[in-house]
Amino acid sequence: MSRTVRNIVIGVLIFILAASVLLLILIPYNITRSFPQTNGEIQISGLDAQVEVYRDSFGVPHIYANTTHDLFFTQGYVHAQDRFWQMDFWRHIGSGRLGEMFGESQLETDQILRTLGFARVAQEELETIDSTSKAILESYSQGVNAYLAEHQGADLSLEYLVLKMINADYQPEPWQPLHSLTWAKVMAWDLGGNMDAEIEMATLLKDLSPEQVAEIIPPYPSDKPVIVPDYQISGKLDSQIAADKPQLRYLAALSPSLKDISYKIDLLDKVLGPSGIGIGSNSWVVSGELTDTGMPILANDPHLGAQMPAIWYEVGLHCTQKSEDCPYQVTGFSFAGVPGVIIGHNERIAWGFTNTGPDVQDLYIEKVNPENPKQYEVNGQWVDMELVEEILQVAGEEEVDLIVRYTRHGPIISDTTYLAENFTDTVGIELPDNYAVALRWTALEPNHLFRAIWQFNRAANFEEFREGTRDFAAPAQNLLYADVDGNIGYQMPGKIPIRASGDGSLPVPGWTDEYEWTGYIPFEALPFSYNPPEGYIVTANNAVVDPEYPYLIATVFTHGHRAQRIVDMIENAPGAMDVEYMQEMQGDNKDLNAETLVPILLQVPVGVENEGLRQFLEDWDYQAHMDSPAAALFEVFWKNLLALTFQDYLTDETSPKGSSRWFEVFANLVEQPDSPWWDIPSTTPVETRDFIFSMAFTAAVEEIKDTLGQDPNQWSWGDLHTLTLVNPSMGNSGQFFIDALFNRGQYRTSGGGGIVNATSWDATKEFPYEVRALPSMRMIIDLSDLANSLTIHTTGQSGHTYHEHYVDMTDPWRSIKYHPMLWEQVQVESDMEDYLRLAP
Repeated sequence: MSRTVRNIVIGVLIFILAASVLLLILIPYNITRSFPQTNGEIQISGLDAQVEVYRDSFGVPHIYANTTHDLFFTQGYVHAQDRFWQMDFWRHIGSGRLGEMFGESQLETDQILRTLGFARVAQEELETIDSTSKAILESYSQGVNAYLAEHQGADLSLEYLVLKMINADYQPEPWQPLHSLTWAKVMAWDLGGNMDAEIEMATLLKDLSPEQVAEIIPPYPSDKPVIVPDYQISGKLDSQIAADKPQLRYLAALSPSLKDISYKIDLLDKVLGPSGIGIGSNSWVVSGELTDTGMPILANDPHLGAQMPAIWYEVGLHCTQKSEDCPYQVTGFSFAGVPGVIIGHNERIAWGFTNTGPDVQDLYIEKVNPENPKQYEVNGQWVDMELVEEILQVAGEEEVDLIVRYTRHGPIISDTTYLAENFTDTVGIELPDNYAVALRWTALEPNHLFRAIWQFNRAANFEEFREGTRDFAAPAQNLLYADVDGNIGYQMPGKIPIRASGDGSLPVPGWTDEYEWTGYIPFEALPFSYNPPEGYIVTANNAVVDPEYPYLIATVFTHGHRAQRIVDMIENAPGAMDVEYMQEMQGDNKDLNAETLVPILLQVPVGVENEGLRQFLEDWDYQAHMDSPAAALFEVFWKNLLALTFQDYLTDETSPKGSSRWFEVFANLVEQPDSPWWDIPSTTPVETRDFIFSMAFTAAVEEIKDTLGQDPNQWSWGDLHTLTLVNPSMGNSGQFFIDALFNRGQYRTSGGGGIVNATSWDATKEFPYEVRALPSMRMIIDLSDLANSLTIHTTGQSGHTYHEHYVDMTDPWRSIKYHPMLWEQVQVESDMEDYLRLAP
């Protein structure tokens, strides 16, 4: 090596060493510089008086203020302290402005979000909101902006330092009330839609008969519980599909548009987290007749996509002297970016949510004028579309113009300029050369969701609570209630459409009035319950009412397995129930699917070499604990059984994911050992149930040995069923160092899809057993002593990576452990970790 080359090499090595040392010095500084001040005193302009913020041992802030303004101002301030990057990211999602942060990579996502028009609807809501609600939003925004006034860039969060690499000029703008309202629309998209189910139905019917589809999308089972047995629901899926046969004829031609819409849904999932499988919740309330204290206990665990930081932020909001001018004494879970407590309790009442899953999204096929793409047909006449111009700012690029076209139904979300060859001859319906698909959805109509939340925060009884639910339009939720007087209750709110014809399960023609919405189910007719004779109410995304109910809520619900297990545990409790028993219920891992399939598997031949392994299932209690070898073996068997049974009949888009719907499919199918579904068409012999079971078990043994080793005593479900908490904005960069900064995991977990401990996984994914959705928090409220209530969520209060409260709740969460849900001020002060005084 020449001296010159050697000197260059030495110089490069010295530079690398110096850079590494500098990096080691700077990274700790840059990581910690955004950690907020949580002790001492901070003087802030905009407050009416002094505010106290106590933070407990988990970093949960408990705010004590003299005025409503100061209470929500300070909530905005502490949200910004702990989670401003999350808030900033979320508001850019809601407004369709991700490209302003991340550049051209998010342009397509922005185009979809602008087409949906969340911010346009939110602006309409802001213009019509009442003065009390507007004051709450403005106070909250002022608090956020007070923090922003003193913190920018990496002083706000480490993510801004990383963002500088791709967008050096980005500076967060001030917070506005509009930004809070747009998040309601994003959550409605995550929780409130059936469009993907509509697309799946149409896709299935392209290749399968209505009778076949009814077998793999079965109606809600009659032996599973409904939430309000006194009410009744209309229609069954199989008969409705059969009744709509003329409509089925053009589904094949719609395939390009439906695939386009599915692609757009997948794009939104990348920034919002997974939707569909596993998105739901459990909630139940038992009256004092069934508890050891003689007072109700309410439990809730909403199931949402796994993410880092958690979607929830725990907070206590306390007026130092409750009065008409400052009427809040409330604690529970909030969204960073939104004032108030979404789920929790005040001094009188407690409430929880689960997703109802009503059919509130319809896809309309619009005839577009071939001579003027800005017109569409309505009852034989060409009508002008409403055109909205959107200008998309893209970091580092030229701005992009987007024209959003609206029909009477809503935005056009997909269009194409061609039809399948010989479409008219084949289908018998004459369409123009151009068509488009528009979305009608209740969440795209102005409503005042958060006004309902703030009413819950103030409510003192069921009447006031129920009155607040009138504003809870979208996403429709099952709202559970209990109070300190011993009452329990339930209300299903929401704008649920009434259709002239059809059931909303398939795309429909939009050029006539045949499938129009004619109104909404009247609020007075929406199901509710108050102190039912059973002494309990259970909601787990199961059917709300029985089939005789005169209005259609939905054709498809989650199929009732979690609800059934919860009812069984209530009705078979070993004695009067207490908070500890509620913890056991929330952590229950019993797989009712295994209870159906394992007895059959134990009877079929599996080969001498696999007999010994099958014995692991003989004494199994069907609990999918993380340390269970039997659970690991069964769940791998289940994945292979799904694939072997349906791989020759379904496409990649419709392959079984393994949700509780498929529990019901197989519960029906195993009663038909010679059903055609068991046959593999590509083979000469006709396969039957027992043969497919044997094949699936053999495949499962091979897979699990390859994955977990040859010794079955070392197998455990938790080694397969892991959770990785991914930062949706920075954790998918593809750069190991950046991903490692913000993501956490893998964590071993228990539970699974269709189980009360609903850590759902997806059998169609490359890593199928990874947790996709989960109990995003768990809450148990003791109405005999609110200070005895418990809770936990999935990550930690802080959104600052490497902060002590970034991920300190994850281990307790996965182990079904809790922390006290502090209530009384003396209780808060005794657990105080930090004390911050804000002074005007």
